[in-house]
Amino acid sequence: MTRPVLSFAAVSLVSMLCFLSSTSANEGKKSVTFTKDVAPIFFKNCAGCHRPDRIAPMSLLSYKDARPWARSIKEKVLTRAMPPWSADPRYGEFSNDTSLSQSDIDTIAAWVDQGAKQGDPRDLPPAPQASDLWEISKPDLVIAMQQEWQGEPQGLDENIEFTVPTGFTEDKWVQAIEFRPGNRRAIHHAVVLIQSPDMMRADQSSTSGGGESSIFRTQGTNRQVRDDVPVIDDGCGAQREGGGNNARFALTVYGPGRNADIWPEGTAKLIPKGSNLIFQMHYSKTTGKPEKDRSGVALLFARKPVEKMIVSLDIMNLFFRIPAGVDNHRVTACSTFKNDVELVSFMPHMHVRGKDMRYEAVYADGRRETLLNVPRYNFYWQTLYKLKKPIVIPKGTRIAVTAHFDNSVRNKYNPDAGKAVRFGDSTNDEMLAGFVDYIVEKPRAERTVAKIDPAIYDSYVGEYLVGSRTCTVVREGDKLLLVAPGWMKAEAFPESETKFFLRAMDAQMIFVRNEKGEVTGFVFEMGNRTMQAKKVASSDQKQSN
Repeated sequence: MTRPVLSFAAVSLVSMLCFLSSTSANEGKKSVTFTKDVAPIFFKNCAGCHRPDRIAPMSLLSYKDARPWARSIKEKVLTRAMPPWSADPRYGEFSNDTSLSQSDIDTIAAWVDQGAKQGDPRDLPPAPQASDLWEISKPDLVIAMQQEWQGEPQGLDENIEFTVPTGFTEDKWVQAIEFRPGNRRAIHHAVVLIQSPDMMRADQSSTSGGGESSIFRTQGTNRQVRDDVPVIDDGCGAQREGGGNNARFALTVYGPGRNADIWPEGTAKLIPKGSNLIFQMHYSKTTGKPEKDRSGVALLFARKPVEKMIVSLDIMNLFFRIPAGVDNHRVTACSTFKNDVELVSFMPHMHVRGKDMRYEAVYADGRRETLLNVPRYNFYWQTLYKLKKPIVIPKGTRIAVTAHFDNSVRNKYNPDAGKAVRFGDSTNDEMLAGFVDYIVEKPRAERTVAKIDPAIYDSYVGEYLVGSRTCTVVREGDKLLLVAPGWMKAEAFPESETKFFLRAMDAQMIFVRNEKGEVTGFVFEMGNRTMQAKKVASSDQKQSN
């Protein structure tokens, strides 16, 4: 068979078509430059961290800053490692989702592939100013630690509390809060707590620990759960439900990468007049240099009448144990809502062995719904996941938090794969805390106080046992007080002869009598927690002893 031979004219036609096709493709390929195409993406999505003196290793505010990192930037955005966003897109919609669109990713990749050109300087948009980087806008007040922390280059982590008076002469409703770390290199994480005047009196009258505090041992300023404490990995199955910080209420939490708290209009957190703020600071010795820190918290007060209140809850398991060498150890924690609420945000917290975390709503009819799934948890970038719309959760719904830990040699962050790990403050220990912010009705401070004979109080006076902890009901004139050392000292206001409420913490207690009319205990309800208190001694019995 002979092959056909193309004529000169045919060859010329083919060559011309190929040339035109190539020219058309090159002309259709958009030229991508930093100033016109890439800088707007960086300024919108990256500048909050990638700027001088912030958490990122380099600035992206100028072409000179960004150009040396071009190939690395392309790799990180193609793998979606940057900007950091770990939520599974199949569950929930979040207002602070920083993940780039595919169009933005393609633009950055094309910029690098075309030689990372600068472009016309006149196309560069204005760089965001430092004043623009307050997430909460310009704050009304910044409250800082009064004492500077100074840390040695080596040694154990330090967990230290700094108490700062607010000086508030009236109740303050706070709609937005932004923690401002003084030294990001040294801060492992921080919790800012509200200590109301009632809590101050309780701390001053504290005489002993007890309860959950007895499960810990201390090493320096760090707590660790003792090895001999019974192990409960499945906190949900064991009915060991997590709760908040007892009488000290969380104002905000900080971890590397965490966003500011900004709540919907008409909702806010309450800081009672005369309160202190307690900065619970966890410092790590990771730089090998002496470090200093003086952090603060910025507050933006509510501009309009507050209709509902924001409450923070930490769903925790204190009793787990991660065996040495395992790469996928499962731990759970649960908390059940006693009232209807609206969920607004989540923040998973573990340490360096943390692998993943899932939040689920388990409804009263048994139905389960995934609210948030973080399949690749990163201790060095702890995100606050803010829901676009609050999720209504009916009372009786349980929030289940399930986490997995990698304690194997394959975990490059693992300090010691040959060691079993329990709950503890240090980075080398572990934690499971699923933080949740939710909306509830405002405190029932305006509830009607009933007029009853104060002599009835005498039957309530005595000592009560709550778990392994004791508290006391005392009468001072025409007032009934609940006193728990290290927890609270608050007046209980009567709503009826058996039902009392505590304005200081929006809680209530209901006294229980037997068939003989004798007081046998009370039920204490606060937030998601219901506790049974058994009367173990009356005032007469205590005096006779």
